Amino acid sequence: MKTQLRSIYKLFAPWLLVVALVLSACAPMTAPAQPPSAQPVTLTVIMEQVPDYDIVAELTKRFEAEHPDVRIRFDPMPYDAMRDKILTSFLAPQATYDVIIVDNPWMDEFAKAGFLAPLDDYVAAQEGYNLQDFVEPLRAIGEVDGQLYGVPYYNYALGLIVRQDLFDDPSNQEKFQAEYGRPLTIPTTLEEYLEVGQFFMAQGIYGAAMQPQRGYKVFEEWKNWLYAAGGNLMDAEGNVILDNEAGQKALEMYIEMYKTAAPPNSLNWGFDEALRAMAAGEAATMLSYNWMLPTLNKADGPAGDLAGAFALYEPPGGKAVLGAWHWAIPANTANKDAAWRYIGWLTSPAVDKERVILGGAPIRTSVMNDPEVWEKGFGREYYETVLRILEDAEPLARGQSAEEIINEVGTYLNSAVAGEMSVAEALSAAAAKVREILARS
Repeated sequence: MKTQLRSIYKLFAPWLLVVALVLSACAPMTAPAQPPSAQPVTLTVIMEQVPDYDIVAELTKRFEAEHPDVRIRFDPMPYDAMRDKILTSFLAPQATYDVIIVDNPWMDEFAKAGFLAPLDDYVAAQEGYNLQDFVEPLRAIGEVDGQLYGVPYYNYALGLIVRQDLFDDPSNQEKFQAEYGRPLTIPTTLEEYLEVGQFFMAQGIYGAAMQPQRGYKVFEEWKNWLYAAGGNLMDAEGNVILDNEAGQKALEMYIEMYKTAAPPNSLNWGFDEALRAMAAGEAATMLSYNWMLPTLNKADGPAGDLAGAFALYEPPGGKAVLGAWHWAIPANTANKDAAWRYIGWLTSPAVDKERVILGGAPIRTSVMNDPEVWEKGFGREYYETVLRILEDAEPLARGQSAEEIINEVGTYLNSAVAGEMSVAEALSAAAAKVREILARS
Protein backbone atom coordinates (compact mmCIF):
# COMPACT_ATOMS: atom_id res chain seq x y z
CA MET A 1 0.00 0.00 0.00
CA LYS A 2 2.82 2.42 0.92
CA THR A 3 4.45 1.79 -2.47
CA GLN A 4 1.19 2.63 -4.26
CA LEU A 5 0.80 5.89 -2.26
CA ARG A 6 4.34 6.99 -3.11
CA SER A 7 3.61 6.38 -6.81
CA ILE A 8 0.42 8.42 -6.66
CA TYR A 9 2.27 11.26 -4.87
CA LYS A 10 4.99 11.34 -7.56
CA LEU A 11 2.32 11.48 -10.25
CA PHE A 12 0.41 14.42 -8.75
CA ALA A 13 3.25 16.28 -7.02
CA PRO A 14 3.86 18.78 -9.90
CA TRP A 15 0.17 19.62 -10.01
CA LEU A 16 -0.01 20.00 -6.22
CA LEU A 17 2.89 22.48 -6.36
CA VAL A 18 1.09 24.57 -9.01
CA VAL A 19 -2.11 24.62 -6.92
CA ALA A 20 -0.16 25.65 -3.81
CA LEU A 21 1.52 28.55 -5.65
CA VAL A 22 -1.82 29.76 -7.05
CA LEU A 23 -3.47 29.62 -3.63
CA SER A 24 -0.53 31.43 -2.09
CA ALA A 25 -0.76 34.23 -4.64
CA CYS A 26 -4.47 34.65 -4.02
CA ALA A 27 -4.25 34.63 -0.22
CA PRO A 28 -4.52 37.99 1.56
CA MET A 29 -1.30 39.55 2.88
CA THR A 30 -0.75 39.19 6.65
CA ALA A 31 1.55 41.33 8.79
CA PRO A 32 4.53 39.64 10.34
CA ALA A 33 4.13 38.78 14.02
CA GLN A 34 4.92 41.72 16.35
CA PRO A 35 6.24 41.51 19.92
CA PRO A 36 3.58 42.40 22.51
CA SER A 37 3.53 46.14 23.37
CA ALA A 38 5.18 47.15 26.67
CA GLN A 39 2.75 47.76 29.52
CA PRO A 40 2.84 51.20 31.22
CA VAL A 41 4.61 51.42 34.56
CA THR A 42 2.14 52.03 37.37
CA LEU A 43 3.47 54.11 40.26
CA THR A 44 1.67 53.91 43.58
CA VAL A 45 1.83 57.19 45.52
CA ILE A 46 0.97 57.61 49.20
CA MET A 47 -0.23 61.08 50.23
CA GLU A 48 -1.95 62.82 53.10
CA GLN A 49 -5.49 63.92 52.32
CA VAL A 50 -4.93 67.67 52.55
CA PRO A 51 -6.26 70.32 50.12
CA ASP A 52 -3.12 70.03 47.99
CA TYR A 53 -3.87 66.38 47.27
CA ASP A 54 -6.81 67.30 45.04
CA ILE A 55 -4.64 69.79 43.15
CA VAL A 56 -1.87 67.24 42.63
CA ALA A 57 -4.37 64.62 41.47
CA GLU A 58 -5.77 67.05 38.89
CA LEU A 59 -2.31 68.04 37.57
CA THR A 60 -1.35 64.38 37.36
CA LYS A 61 -3.91 63.82 34.60
CA ARG A 62 -1.75 66.01 32.38
CA PHE A 63 1.41 64.17 33.40
CA GLU A 64 -0.18 60.88 32.32
CA ALA A 65 -1.25 62.42 29.01
CA GLU A 66 2.31 63.62 28.39
CA HIS A 67 3.89 60.36 29.64
CA PRO A 68 1.66 57.53 28.37
CA ASP A 69 4.13 54.92 29.59
CA VAL A 70 3.56 55.90 33.24
CA ARG A 71 0.33 55.60 35.20
CA ILE A 72 -0.21 57.04 38.67
CA ARG A 73 -2.29 55.38 41.39
CA PHE A 74 -2.87 57.41 44.56
CA ASP A 75 -3.37 56.03 48.03
CA PRO A 76 -4.60 59.08 50.00
CA MET A 77 -5.20 58.77 53.74
CA PRO A 78 -5.24 60.69 57.05
CA TYR A 79 -1.89 61.66 58.52
CA ASP A 80 -2.10 59.28 61.48
CA ALA A 81 -2.25 56.24 59.19
CA MET A 82 0.69 57.15 56.93
CA ARG A 83 3.82 56.43 58.92
CA ASP A 84 3.01 52.79 59.66
CA LYS A 85 2.02 52.17 56.03
CA ILE A 86 5.26 53.70 54.75
CA LEU A 87 7.42 51.72 57.19
CA THR A 88 5.66 48.49 56.23
CA SER A 89 6.41 49.23 52.57
CA PHE A 90 10.08 49.95 53.35
CA LEU A 91 10.49 46.59 55.07
CA ALA A 92 8.68 44.51 52.45
CA PRO A 93 10.66 42.49 49.85
CA GLN A 94 8.75 44.43 47.17
CA ALA A 95 7.75 48.05 47.78
CA THR A 96 4.06 48.88 48.08
CA TYR A 97 4.82 52.52 47.26
CA ASP A 98 6.98 53.91 44.47
CA VAL A 99 6.60 57.54 45.51
CA ILE A 100 6.08 58.79 49.07
CA ILE A 101 5.81 62.07 50.90
CA VAL A 102 8.01 62.36 53.99
CA ASP A 103 7.12 64.53 56.98
CA ASN A 104 10.14 66.52 58.13
CA PRO A 105 10.52 64.71 61.50
CA TRP A 106 10.94 61.44 59.58
CA MET A 107 13.58 62.58 57.08
CA ASP A 108 16.75 61.91 59.08
CA GLU A 109 15.41 58.63 60.43
CA PHE A 110 14.37 57.26 57.03
CA ALA A 111 17.53 58.42 55.22
CA LYS A 112 19.96 57.09 57.81
CA ALA A 113 18.15 53.74 57.87
CA GLY A 114 18.75 53.37 54.11
CA PHE A 115 15.05 53.52 53.28
CA LEU A 116 15.32 56.40 50.76
CA ALA A 117 17.03 56.65 47.37
CA PRO A 118 19.44 59.61 46.89
CA LEU A 119 18.10 62.17 44.43
CA ASP A 120 21.27 64.19 43.67
CA ASP A 121 21.94 62.62 40.26
CA TYR A 122 18.31 62.95 39.17
CA VAL A 123 18.21 66.64 40.10
CA ALA A 124 21.54 67.34 38.38
CA ALA A 125 20.35 65.66 35.17
CA GLN A 126 17.04 67.57 34.91
CA GLU A 127 17.49 70.72 32.86
CA GLY A 128 16.11 73.88 34.43
CA TYR A 129 15.12 72.22 37.71
CA ASN A 130 16.99 74.77 39.89
CA LEU A 131 17.11 73.18 43.34
CA GLN A 132 18.32 76.48 44.83
CA ASP A 133 14.95 78.06 43.98
CA PHE A 134 13.32 76.18 46.86
CA VAL A 135 13.36 78.35 50.01
CA GLU A 136 16.52 77.40 51.92
CA PRO A 137 15.01 76.09 55.20
CA LEU A 138 12.66 73.88 53.17
CA ARG A 139 15.46 72.64 50.90
CA ALA A 140 17.71 71.87 53.88
CA ILE A 141 15.22 69.43 55.38
CA GLY A 142 15.68 67.09 52.40
CA GLU A 143 19.46 66.97 52.84
CA VAL A 144 20.97 64.38 55.20
CA ASP A 145 24.73 63.94 55.63
CA GLY A 146 25.44 65.86 52.44
CA GLN A 147 23.03 63.94 50.19
CA LEU A 148 19.60 64.89 48.90
CA TYR A 149 16.79 62.49 49.80
CA GLY A 150 13.72 64.68 49.36
CA VAL A 151 12.53 67.69 47.39
CA PRO A 152 9.92 70.06 48.85
CA TYR A 153 6.25 69.53 48.15
CA TYR A 154 4.22 71.32 50.81
CA ASN A 155 5.09 73.81 53.54
CA TYR A 156 3.41 73.74 56.93
CA ALA A 157 5.05 76.89 58.32
CA LEU A 158 2.91 78.59 60.93
CA GLY A 159 1.87 82.23 60.87
CA LEU A 160 -0.53 84.49 62.73
CA ILE A 161 -3.95 84.59 61.06
CA VAL A 162 -6.23 87.38 62.24
CA ARG A 163 -9.68 88.83 61.63
CA GLN A 164 -8.41 92.04 60.06
CA ASP A 165 -11.84 93.64 60.20
CA LEU A 166 -11.76 93.41 64.01
CA PHE A 167 -8.36 95.10 64.19
CA ASP A 168 -9.50 97.84 61.81
CA ASP A 169 -12.79 98.50 63.61
CA PRO A 170 -12.76 102.13 64.99
CA SER A 171 -14.67 101.08 68.10
CA ASN A 172 -12.11 98.39 68.95
CA GLN A 173 -9.31 100.83 68.22
CA GLU A 174 -10.76 103.39 70.62
CA LYS A 175 -11.38 100.88 73.42
CA PHE A 176 -7.94 99.32 73.13
CA GLN A 177 -6.21 102.72 73.17
CA ALA A 178 -8.12 103.69 76.30
CA GLU A 179 -7.29 100.46 78.12
CA TYR A 180 -3.67 99.83 77.06
CA GLY A 181 -2.46 103.28 76.10
CA ARG A 182 -1.35 102.21 72.64
CA PRO A 183 -2.98 101.55 69.25
CA LEU A 184 -4.56 98.19 68.50
CA THR A 185 -1.98 96.67 66.13
CA ILE A 186 -0.94 93.20 65.00
CA PRO A 187 1.06 91.75 67.93
CA THR A 188 4.79 91.30 67.40
CA THR A 189 5.71 90.10 70.91
CA LEU A 190 4.20 87.54 73.29
CA GLU A 191 3.20 90.31 75.69
CA GLU A 192 1.32 92.13 72.94
CA TYR A 193 -0.30 88.90 71.75
CA LEU A 194 -1.60 88.09 75.23
CA GLU A 195 -2.98 91.62 75.62
CA VAL A 196 -4.72 91.43 72.24
CA GLY A 197 -6.19 88.02 73.06
CA GLN A 198 -7.55 89.16 76.41
CA PHE A 199 -8.89 92.39 74.90
CA PHE A 200 -10.99 90.58 72.32
CA MET A 201 -12.20 88.13 74.95
CA ALA A 202 -13.58 91.13 76.85
CA GLN A 203 -15.38 92.25 73.67
CA GLY A 204 -17.27 88.95 73.47
CA ILE A 205 -15.10 87.07 70.96
CA TYR A 206 -12.40 84.53 71.80
CA GLY A 207 -8.96 86.08 71.52
CA ALA A 208 -7.21 82.98 70.15
CA ALA A 209 -8.34 79.65 68.69
CA MET A 210 -5.59 77.38 70.02
CA GLN A 211 -4.52 73.76 69.40
CA PRO A 212 -3.24 72.34 72.72
CA GLN A 213 -4.02 68.75 71.72
CA ARG A 214 -1.67 66.24 73.38
CA GLY A 215 1.42 65.35 71.36
CA TYR A 216 2.29 66.86 67.99
CA LYS A 217 -0.22 69.72 67.86
CA VAL A 218 0.51 71.48 71.15
CA PHE A 219 4.27 71.25 70.59
CA GLU A 220 3.86 72.62 67.07
CA GLU A 221 1.90 75.64 68.29
CA TRP A 222 3.82 76.25 71.53
CA LYS A 223 7.25 76.17 69.92
CA ASN A 224 6.35 79.43 68.15
CA TRP A 225 5.87 80.91 71.62
CA LEU A 226 9.21 79.38 72.64
CA TYR A 227 10.97 81.06 69.69
CA ALA A 228 9.30 84.38 70.54
CA ALA A 229 10.58 84.10 74.11
CA GLY A 230 14.12 83.62 72.81
CA GLY A 231 14.24 79.89 73.49
CA ASN A 232 14.59 76.65 71.57
CA LEU A 233 14.54 72.89 72.03
CA MET A 234 18.34 72.67 71.93
CA ASP A 235 21.24 75.11 71.64
CA ALA A 236 23.84 75.21 68.86
CA GLU A 237 25.95 72.58 70.66
CA GLY A 238 23.04 70.15 70.93
CA ASN A 239 22.33 70.71 74.64
CA VAL A 240 18.66 70.41 75.63
CA ILE A 241 17.51 73.84 76.87
CA LEU A 242 13.73 73.80 76.59
CA ASP A 243 13.42 73.96 80.41
CA ASN A 244 15.36 77.22 80.80
CA GLU A 245 13.87 80.66 81.63
CA ALA A 246 12.73 81.23 78.05
CA GLY A 247 10.90 77.90 78.06
CA GLN A 248 9.20 78.71 81.36
CA LYS A 249 8.10 82.15 80.12
CA ALA A 250 6.75 80.71 76.86
CA LEU A 251 4.72 77.99 78.58
CA GLU A 252 3.39 80.27 81.33
CA MET A 253 2.16 82.79 78.77
CA TYR A 254 0.75 80.07 76.51
CA ILE A 255 -1.27 78.67 79.44
CA GLU A 256 -2.46 82.15 80.43
CA MET A 257 -3.71 82.75 76.86
CA TYR A 258 -5.49 79.40 76.94
CA LYS A 259 -7.15 80.10 80.30
CA THR A 260 -8.13 83.73 79.66
CA ALA A 261 -8.75 84.05 75.91
CA ALA A 262 -9.28 80.66 74.23
CA PRO A 263 -12.55 78.77 73.78
CA PRO A 264 -13.41 76.71 76.87
CA ASN A 265 -13.04 72.94 76.71
CA SER A 266 -10.61 73.20 73.78
CA LEU A 267 -7.83 71.22 75.50
CA ASN A 268 -8.02 68.51 72.83
CA TRP A 269 -8.30 70.83 69.84
CA GLY A 270 -6.06 70.43 66.80
CA PHE A 271 -5.90 72.67 63.75
CA ASP A 272 -9.24 71.44 62.34
CA GLU A 273 -11.18 72.64 65.37
CA ALA A 274 -9.25 75.94 65.50
CA LEU A 275 -9.98 76.54 61.82
CA ARG A 276 -13.68 75.91 62.32
CA ALA A 277 -13.76 78.42 65.19
CA MET A 278 -12.11 81.07 63.02
CA ALA A 279 -14.38 80.33 60.06
CA ALA A 280 -17.46 80.60 62.28
CA GLY A 281 -16.40 84.06 63.49
CA GLU A 282 -15.87 82.84 67.05
CA ALA A 283 -12.19 83.84 67.40
CA ALA A 284 -10.07 86.87 66.51
CA THR A 285 -6.68 85.17 65.96
CA MET A 286 -5.09 81.80 65.35
CA LEU A 287 -1.45 80.63 65.16
CA SER A 288 -1.64 78.06 62.42
CA TYR A 289 -0.55 77.00 58.94
CA ASN A 290 -0.09 79.85 56.49
CA TRP A 291 -2.11 78.12 53.78
CA MET A 292 -5.24 78.33 55.90
CA LEU A 293 -5.57 81.98 54.87
CA PRO A 294 -6.66 81.18 51.28
CA THR A 295 -9.02 78.56 52.70
CA LEU A 296 -10.68 81.14 54.95
CA ASN A 297 -10.77 83.88 52.31
CA LYS A 298 -12.23 81.78 49.49
CA ALA A 299 -15.64 83.03 48.43
CA ASP A 300 -17.02 79.47 48.54
CA GLY A 301 -14.95 78.48 51.58
CA PRO A 302 -15.93 77.60 55.14
CA ALA A 303 -16.00 81.21 56.38
CA GLY A 304 -19.05 82.15 54.31
CA ASP A 305 -19.78 85.88 54.59
CA LEU A 306 -16.50 86.43 56.49
CA ALA A 307 -14.43 85.41 53.45
CA GLY A 308 -11.96 88.18 52.70
CA ALA A 309 -11.85 89.40 56.30
CA PHE A 310 -8.73 87.42 57.26
CA ALA A 311 -5.06 88.37 56.96
CA LEU A 312 -1.74 86.58 57.52
CA TYR A 313 1.27 87.90 59.46
CA GLU A 314 4.52 86.56 60.80
CA PRO A 315 4.10 85.02 64.27
CA PRO A 316 4.99 87.11 67.32
CA GLY A 317 8.76 87.26 67.54
CA GLY A 318 9.13 86.74 63.79
CA LYS A 319 10.45 83.16 63.86
CA ALA A 320 8.09 80.36 62.84
CA VAL A 321 7.92 76.62 63.27
CA LEU A 322 8.45 74.95 59.90
CA GLY A 323 6.57 71.82 59.02
CA ALA A 324 7.01 70.36 55.54
CA TRP A 325 6.28 67.42 53.30
CA HIS A 326 8.97 66.27 50.87
CA TRP A 327 8.68 63.99 47.85
CA ALA A 328 10.97 60.98 48.13
CA ILE A 329 11.62 57.63 46.44
CA PRO A 330 11.81 54.42 48.51
CA ALA A 331 15.11 52.59 48.09
CA ASN A 332 13.28 49.28 47.54
CA THR A 333 11.11 50.33 44.60
CA ALA A 334 12.01 48.89 41.21
CA ASN A 335 10.63 52.00 39.48
CA LYS A 336 13.03 54.71 40.63
CA ASP A 337 13.54 56.31 37.21
CA ALA A 338 9.82 56.54 36.49
CA ALA A 339 9.23 57.81 40.04
CA TRP A 340 11.68 60.67 39.49
CA ARG A 341 10.12 61.52 36.12
CA TYR A 342 6.87 62.11 37.99
CA ILE A 343 8.39 63.97 40.96
CA GLY A 344 10.68 66.04 38.74
CA TRP A 345 7.78 67.02 36.49
CA LEU A 346 5.45 67.92 39.37
CA THR A 347 8.02 70.02 41.25
CA SER A 348 9.52 71.70 38.18
CA PRO A 349 9.25 75.52 38.22
CA ALA A 350 6.49 75.66 35.59
CA VAL A 351 4.22 72.99 37.04
CA ASP A 352 4.83 74.12 40.63
CA LYS A 353 3.68 77.58 39.59
CA GLU A 354 0.41 76.09 38.33
CA ARG A 355 -0.04 74.16 41.57
CA VAL A 356 0.37 77.31 43.67
CA ILE A 357 -2.01 79.36 41.50
CA LEU A 358 -4.59 76.61 42.07
CA GLY A 359 -4.14 77.03 45.83
CA GLY A 360 -1.16 74.83 46.67
CA ALA A 361 1.23 75.71 49.49
CA PRO A 362 4.19 77.73 48.09
CA ILE A 363 7.72 76.30 48.18
CA ARG A 364 9.72 78.09 45.41
CA THR A 365 11.04 81.65 45.74
CA SER A 366 10.46 82.39 42.06
CA VAL A 367 6.80 81.39 42.35
CA MET A 368 6.18 83.60 45.40
CA ASN A 369 7.78 86.55 43.59
CA ASP A 370 5.82 86.03 40.36
CA PRO A 371 3.27 88.81 39.51
CA GLU A 372 1.15 86.29 37.59
CA VAL A 373 0.88 84.17 40.74
CA TRP A 374 -0.12 87.27 42.75
CA GLU A 375 -2.83 88.11 40.22
CA LYS A 376 -4.26 84.63 39.68
CA GLY A 377 -3.65 83.36 43.20
CA PHE A 378 -4.23 85.16 46.51
CA GLY A 379 -2.47 88.50 46.13
CA ARG A 380 1.01 89.88 46.43
CA GLU A 381 0.80 90.54 50.19
CA TYR A 382 -0.03 86.92 50.99
CA TYR A 383 2.88 85.41 49.01
CA GLU A 384 5.39 87.97 50.24
CA THR A 385 4.33 87.25 53.83
CA VAL A 386 4.65 83.49 53.30
CA LEU A 387 8.14 84.01 51.87
CA ARG A 388 9.20 86.05 54.91
CA ILE A 389 7.82 83.36 57.21
CA LEU A 390 9.61 80.56 55.36
CA GLU A 391 12.94 82.36 55.21
CA ASP A 392 13.06 82.62 59.01
CA ALA A 393 11.54 79.27 59.96
CA GLU A 394 13.01 76.24 61.69
CA PRO A 395 11.81 72.62 61.79
CA LEU A 396 9.98 71.41 64.87
CA ALA A 397 12.74 68.85 65.49
CA ARG A 398 15.43 67.05 63.52
CA GLY A 399 17.42 63.87 63.99
CA GLN A 400 16.66 60.16 63.97
CA SER A 401 14.38 60.42 67.03
CA ALA A 402 12.51 63.59 66.06
CA GLU A 403 9.11 61.88 65.92
CA GLU A 404 9.49 60.42 69.42
CA ILE A 405 10.77 63.72 70.84
CA ILE A 406 7.84 65.69 69.41
CA ASN A 407 5.24 63.35 70.87
CA GLU A 408 6.91 63.05 74.27
CA VAL A 409 7.37 66.81 74.73
CA GLY A 410 3.84 67.42 73.46
CA THR A 411 2.47 65.03 76.09
CA TYR A 412 4.09 66.97 78.95
CA LEU A 413 3.02 70.32 77.50
CA ASN A 414 -0.59 69.20 77.34
CA SER A 415 -0.39 68.00 80.95
CA ALA A 416 0.76 71.48 81.99
CA VAL A 417 -2.06 73.17 80.05
CA ALA A 418 -4.53 70.76 81.66
CA GLY A 419 -3.21 71.66 85.12
CA GLU A 420 -2.01 68.10 85.80
CA MET A 421 1.60 69.31 86.19
CA SER A 422 3.16 72.66 87.01
CA VAL A 423 5.09 74.51 84.30
CA ALA A 424 8.38 73.71 85.98
CA GLU A 425 7.50 70.03 86.46
CA ALA A 426 6.33 69.59 82.87
CA LEU A 427 9.38 71.27 81.31
CA SER A 428 11.81 69.47 83.60
CA ALA A 429 10.25 66.11 82.77
CA ALA A 430 10.14 66.93 79.05
CA ALA A 431 13.80 68.00 79.00
CA ALA A 432 14.85 64.85 80.88
CA LYS A 433 12.92 62.71 78.41
CA VAL A 434 14.56 64.41 75.42
CA ARG A 435 18.01 63.87 76.94
CA GLU A 436 17.16 60.21 77.50
CA ILE A 437 15.99 59.77 73.92
CA LEU A 438 19.07 61.48 72.50
CA ALA A 439 21.39 59.36 74.66
CA ARG A 440 19.62 56.21 73.49
CA SER A 441 19.76 57.14 69.82
